[in-house]
Amino acid sequence: MRAVRWKKETANCGRSVDGGKIPMGYYPIMVDMTGRRCLVIGGGAVAERKVAGLLEVGAAVTAISPQITEKISRWVRQGSIDVLAKDYEPGDLAGYEIVFAATDDSEVNALVSEEAKSHGVWVNAADDAAHCDFILPSVLRRGELTVAVSTGGNSPALSRAVREELESYFTKDYEILARLAAEVREELRQRSIAPDYETWRKALGGDLRQLIAGGDLGGAKRLLLKELGAGLCE
Repeated sequence: MRAVRWKKETANCGRSVDGGKIPMGYYPIMVDMTGRRCLVIGGGAVAERKVAGLLEVGAAVTAISPQITEKISRWVRQGSIDVLAKDYEPGDLAGYEIVFAATDDSEVNALVSEEAKSHGVWVNAADDAAHCDFILPSVLRRGELTVAVSTGGNSPALSRAVREELESYFTKDYEILARLAAEVREELRQRSIAPDYETWRKALGGDLRQLIAGGDLGGAKRLLLKELGAGLCE
């Protein structure tokens, strides 16, 4: 069978050939940032938020800016990040995997984006989706459980509002639940037991949540193992 290569249609400005709207192009993924070399262009409040998020996930961060906030300065003193005290210049992106353009100068952000794209480096330009390879969702974390909300860059305020609504639903108990599920999953792997999704869904239900809410983590683990066919509940 002859292979057919499909080319992206760019001339229709966001519309498919049959007149319908092309779905948004953002594909949600989770990237392991541990040790990944990231560059933040800027030293103000926006750059500070980018750096904070990157440090939270263990990235190796460098910032470029002649002036930096006190918090960024504190991170430098602690040895958490490196800072080059200068303005951005072409060539500064060499050796980095991901770049964040976070200055208050749209022309500089556009230049950073242009250089990044020319070198195949992923770039995020703050509040400028047109110059982004990726955008950042509004994130809710409960331990290893991560819930991300995005509107495809159309309304960051709505993303944040929805995320704040979810905070009341995803309580701190979900952090315990996520950790417990990971422990039990590893035990099941060691015993070559592989419950299907429906079995997991039922096992993670009401009785288990009540035990967690009551602080009986040992009982919760025994119940989860039993429901998944790997043990008896005492």
